[in-house]
Amino acid sequence: MPVFARAGLAFERGEGCWLTTTEGERYLDFGSGVAVNALGHAHPHLVEALKSQAEKLWHVSNLYQIPEGERLAQRLVDATFADVVFFCNSGAEALEASIKLARKHFHAKGEPERYRLITFEGAFHGRTLATIAAGGQAKYLEGFGPKVEGFDQVAFADLAAVEAAIGPETAGVLVEPLQGEGGVREVPPATLRMLREICDREGLLLIFDEVQCGMGRTGALFAHEHAGVAPDVMAVAKGIGGGFPLGACLATLEAADGMTAGVHGSTFGGNPLAMAVGNAVLDVMLEPGFLDHVKRMGLVMRQRLAEIVDSHPTVVAEVRGEGLLMGLRCVVPNGEVAAALRDQRLLTVGAGDNVVRLLPPLIVTEAEIGDAMARIDRGLSVVEAGMAKAAPVGAAQ
Repeated sequence: MPVFARAGLAFERGEGCWLTTTEGERYLDFGSGVAVNALGHAHPHLVEALKSQAEKLWHVSNLYQIPEGERLAQRLVDATFADVVFFCNSGAEALEASIKLARKHFHAKGEPERYRLITFEGAFHGRTLATIAAGGQAKYLEGFGPKVEGFDQVAFADLAAVEAAIGPETAGVLVEPLQGEGGVREVPPATLRMLREICDREGLLLIFDEVQCGMGRTGALFAHEHAGVAPDVMAVAKGIGGGFPLGACLATLEAADGMTAGVHGSTFGGNPLAMAVGNAVLDVMLEPGFLDHVKRMGLVMRQRLAEIVDSHPTVVAEVRGEGLLMGLRCVVPNGEVAAALRDQRLLTVGAGDNVVRLLPPLIVTEAEIGDAMARIDRGLSVVEAGMAKAAPVGAAQ
């Protein structure tokens, strides 16, 4: 179906931060499959884990115990606030599980009227009917009939609006600590802490969507750690599988008290192949020094991007983000900038608020960041030259 606006590129193989097209051209990948290929392409440890598991067992269904899944769940529990984990195949499924969990929690408490979640302008939570309603963006809702009930959207990071939106039907607050699709917009740490206080005071669940900003992307295993605050529920995907379809809903025992046998499920979720790769991803990410590397590379990239903005103020206006989830807010249309960078064989990803996202694999080196910055500089110079050429004769200089 023609639902994707695909670029005229096809890739045959990849290694680390690099992709090679079917025509033999090499591209520096600062999109990572939209933050999915967290450890780059063809990472040896992930490849070996997948090949080894593929020779033993692919799928058995959740009718039976899956030891590797239990191991991965325990490792995630040990590394986070959570007590329990539900495995699925994507970020949208992880959010669906989180939404259902919140509703079931209050149903189990004898308060079935409490099913509504407060969400934020600019959010992106997935493409299912419930998650497009949670995101609230008109461009994703149009044409799909009545919007799924149960979501009250307020202005981005507006605590007063959150307080005003709380009513007798409110079950919780759903927020991305760092919006990706919405324009690489960070919720201030103090705001996250206040959301925790509000939810505690009102008896609500705090749900974090860390599908894009989680799994090491910001220099912490999960972005909310920077604020020193923990949610009751968290949706994770993308980087957790390093390129293999994998999602997870993490929760405290209290929050998940309504999730009993039969109330939710997944045919493929948590299958042995996915669990082998998920464990391999954690093997790498939990190694001493790995997250420190992400922090260092994030600082290098932010400093270099600031220089880029200073050099090209007529094309880009601002650097946003944390760690290796960075964005350039553009003055000209962001699609024009992304195309110019692609012409320099640098892959990036567009975002809301006229932003171009830079999402390199977390294994990126300082030399590769330097290479990317040189390509950005050249690409923006081309855009500037095009702007000058298009300017009316006699226009003010």
